[in-house]
Amino acid sequence: MWLVKFLFFIGLLSVNILSHAQKVALVLSGGGAKGIAHVGVIKALEENNIPIDYVVGTSMGGIVAGSYAAGLSADELEEIMVSKELSQWVGGELKKKYDYFYNKEKPNAAFLSLKLSLDSTFNASLTSSIASDLSLNFALVEILAQPSANANYNFDSLFIPTRIVAADIFTQNEVVLKSGSLSHALRATLSVPFFYRPIRIDGKYLFDGGIYNNFPVDVAIEEFEPDVVIGVNVSSKIFTEYPYEKDEELLNNSLLYMLLDKTDPEIIPESGVYVEPDLKGYTAFDFSKAKALIDSGYVATMRQMDKIKASIERRSSCDSLATRRNQFFEKNVPLKFSNINFHGFNSKQRKYISRIFKFNKGEPLYIEDVKTGYFRLVSEKYFRTIYPDITFNAGTDSYQLEIFGRPRNNFNVEIGGNIATRNVSQIFLGLEYYYFNNYLLKNSLNFYTGSFYKSAQVKSRLDLPIFNQLYLEADVTYNNWDFIDADDILKQENTSTVLVSTDRKYGFNIGFPVGAQYKGIVNVAWINNTDRFSNTSIFTSADTLDIFDLRGLRTGVSFNRNSLNRKQYSNDGKAFNISLDYFNIEEEYEPGSTSALEDRSRENHDWFRAKVTAEQYFRNGNFSSGYFFEGVLSNQPFFSNYYSTIINAPAFNPLQDSRTLFLENFRAHNYLAAGLRNVISIRPNLDFRLEGYAFKPLEAIKQQEDQQPRYDEVIEDIYFVGSASTVLHSPIGPISFSVNYYDDPQAQFGALLHVGFLLFQDKSME
Repeated sequence: MWLVKFLFFIGLLSVNILSHAQKVALVLSGGGAKGIAHVGVIKALEENNIPIDYVVGTSMGGIVAGSYAAGLSADELEEIMVSKELSQWVGGELKKKYDYFYNKEKPNAAFLSLKLSLDSTFNASLTSSIASDLSLNFALVEILAQPSANANYNFDSLFIPTRIVAADIFTQNEVVLKSGSLSHALRATLSVPFFYRPIRIDGKYLFDGGIYNNFPVDVAIEEFEPDVVIGVNVSSKIFTEYPYEKDEELLNNSLLYMLLDKTDPEIIPESGVYVEPDLKGYTAFDFSKAKALIDSGYVATMRQMDKIKASIERRSSCDSLATRRNQFFEKNVPLKFSNINFHGFNSKQRKYISRIFKFNKGEPLYIEDVKTGYFRLVSEKYFRTIYPDITFNAGTDSYQLEIFGRPRNNFNVEIGGNIATRNVSQIFLGLEYYYFNNYLLKNSLNFYTGSFYKSAQVKSRLDLPIFNQLYLEADVTYNNWDFIDADDILKQENTSTVLVSTDRKYGFNIGFPVGAQYKGIVNVAWINNTDRFSNTSIFTSADTLDIFDLRGLRTGVSFNRNSLNRKQYSNDGKAFNISLDYFNIEEEYEPGSTSALEDRSRENHDWFRAKVTAEQYFRNGNFSSGYFFEGVLSNQPFFSNYYSTIINAPAFNPLQDSRTLFLENFRAHNYLAAGLRNVISIRPNLDFRLEGYAFKPLEAIKQQEDQQPRYDEVIEDIYFVGSASTVLHSPIGPISFSVNYYDDPQAQFGALLHVGFLLFQDKSME
């Protein structure tokens, strides 16, 4: 009897020892946004005290695996995934606090930008990517810097040992990352080709781990030899045979299928558990549906919980897990920086970047200083290929910021324009070339061409890291506007505008930041404008046009900001501009056959002008409402006759086609204007807009019988503008159909359909 009891005791002891020795590996597959479901899996395992001894992931599974290994709990991961910040990181958006306006330029009509690296032998290589990784890169670095340092950059010493899978596309092999910078590893496994730029690790450019191993169960077994593998698959690419019944449905994801390795559930050992959340109806880009994705992962894991508990007898309580986390994080050293290390920059370039960060040897920086400097730097698109990291120096007990210079886009080609139902269609071409040493030099050349509008602009901008940043810019601009019949389907008869307006500007600007959100510009320019016009709407081939020239000096200062979310047809953000200008101009007038004047004349004028423009949107779900305000005050004089005066008076242009029309009632030397904009988002990329504006000239300019101008101070003179439009925001710009009303006989009612951006260069007098 004693022998039976002894054997029974030995058996229980063996089972107990085996259960305590049992090690569990969690394997998380790639799948884009669907990988957020992994957080729900971890949440269910933690709540049920299921231990996770090792975690292995690839692509989005690698992000969750690495973050969990760094000590983030399921609740903390969920908080990140459902936050607005995640969408900003993935989409490349910047927080308003760090969205520096200083380097932003006036929007142009481009819808396609080709970023090229041009070497000294003029060989060009395309280095474009679909998404911006600026926010994502710094977020990973900031979150993972201390855990990486705590583990001494050994992934086995993290809170949970981990392996991150990346891909070397040149040798067509997977790369298992087990040491070094954890943020580097996670960023590498997320580098979907064409979507995010790859990063270099140990001298190799690495891409998304899902390319060659999207379900790295074999990596977990080989690296950790676990007793139980819990494999979680969120990828829909699991076909061993051709999916005849689903091929049409899956065709839209053909690129994703080409880039990702097949996920095979059969590789899970018999002792393991396979979990596949129900993610039908979700795509790899549904980051906005994080809560639902997490719930799907949680539900799928709970359905398998009985099998998981049967396979894993060992338990790990939430309290013990929290204690271990606290012990791991107690080793955190505050993020104080003693140095900035540069990789891939010469000494003069390093000096330039150090000044952007306001870094001086011997003076420490803190995380807010580093973050501010980083986003100031990458606000200039030339630096958007840099990659940051944070490393710990045990000798100084402080951190170092690492700035890696990836191949930079020193040559950009932009293509755009629009096609419209009126004669305002145009083509846009932009060229940019950068040179970087102890200064940043940007040269650009922009062209617009069409029957209504033609323009050419050459600019050269020199950025200097002095006086808190400063740029010097020279520009030469040529614009030509030909106001002929608009051929609008609602165009009224006998209201033709005969006007060809040409302006030329030779300018010099000094720009400087005013805080993070504003930019100040001091400008001086020589302008040379020519207007050719008829004084009547009836014009024959035997008639000659009046010729009116303006030549002289314009100088002024302006302060502006723009955080609108789109180049055109915005529904979020704000914009503001205030300017004060002085003009010293000589006019020269040569009358044509329609003029009441007979003699040529020449006269000098000088005047001041102040202008304020403000607009803002308030968004609430699918509805956005906004206001627009503009005011002008000046002592601008009359010119030779009515039309020379009204053509060169400040104009109110509130709608997309306002600048394509010559609206006499909406021009004045002094005016106030305001309007409301309402936008309903029918779908994320489809809007219905309803807009209305009122324009009040403080002194309306009217024509006398002798074609001379006069002021009309009738207080009742208020003119209205209204518009109803539907706008589809497409990859080639907006596709808009609008019906517009102007309280002006030149174009009272109008309809316009255009595809692409309907944008123009500023006129020399604007």
